[in-house]
Amino acid sequence: MKLAAAISGDLRKIMAEEIKDAEDAVTAGVRQAADGLKADLRRQVTEAGMGQRLANTWRAELYPKSQKSIKAAGFVFTRAPTIIRAFDQGAVIKSKHGFWLAIPTDAAGKGPRGKRMTPGLWEQMHGSRLRFIYRRGAPSLLVAENMRARTGKRGGFAKGSASALRSGRGMTSVVMFILVPQVSLKKRLDVDGVAERWASALPELIVRNWRE
Repeated sequence: MKLAAAISGDLRKIMAEEIKDAEDAVTAGVRQAADGLKADLRRQVTEAGMGQRLANTWRAELYPKSQKSIKAAGFVFTRAPTIIRAFDQGAVIKSKHGFWLAIPTDAAGKGPRGKRMTPGLWEQMHGSRLRFIYRRGAPSLLVAENMRARTGKRGGFAKGSASALRSGRGMTSVVMFILVPQVSLKKRLDVDGVAERWASALPELIVRNWRE
């Protein structure tokens, strides 16, 4: 008895279709994994209470761009790597000049275009000097003298007028900055853990897209 086997159809066409299916499945699976990782990392940031703006710094890109490939690769990254790394690993932040870190209070307000307020910027904007108050065993302070509480919806404090300064009525000292030698940031993110989960899910995503 003799058995014979033959391929029915165009072998090149069959192989080309299989390769195309593979390219489609791998590209779709990698895209889903990259987008899923980005979404989970953004969610992790917001759930840690660090705001949507920082969460949105997480981005995802697919390579090769605008092309399906069996060698497709996803790249998930943040546009704020220093901040993310600090909260992912924990960090001790010290002054660049080795002295004090000035933490603004709500009374200090914001700089132009929402810029973070610093003592130098505050003095430049208000045209007056802040007074340093040293406290043993507690954070030292930078205080603005002769301030007056604003009325109305705006709230906050403003420099007293000439007449208010003469009378002294309503004048107060306001803490604008708290001075500390360093700040310890606790680990609040787990970037590696989320990345490993999506890396483990990738083979199943590719297989699922191949079957569809």
